[in-house]
Amino acid sequence: MYPHERSLVEKHPADQFAIVGVNSESTIEAARDAVKKNNLTWKNFYDGGTSGPISTRWNVNGWPTTYVIDSSGVIRYKDVRGDDLDAAIEALLAELNAREDDEGTR
Repeated sequence: MYPHERSLVEKHPADQFAIVGVNSESTIEAARDAVKKNNLTWKNFYDGGTSGPISTRWNVNGWPTTYVIDSSGVIRYKDVRGDDLDAAIEALLAELNAREDDEGTR
């Protein structure tokens, strides 16, 4: 999964796309090691384990869980992977770009 995420970060402009990771390793040291070992260049937060506050608040009960959130902060897709994840991102970026184009012509 990490190679695909790296390709998404490289493909999409940082002002329109971001990945945020939430790490559920048992210790912060293990989380830091995982980030370093897997060369994760995007923001990662340590959640204190599988029942941490982020996982609990977002109702995460399986790992990995993927949320695709639009520019308004609305969850539009959950647990999409591979080509479906790419399609979800492309659809939201197309919406964002169309909205920006509309606002620019007013």
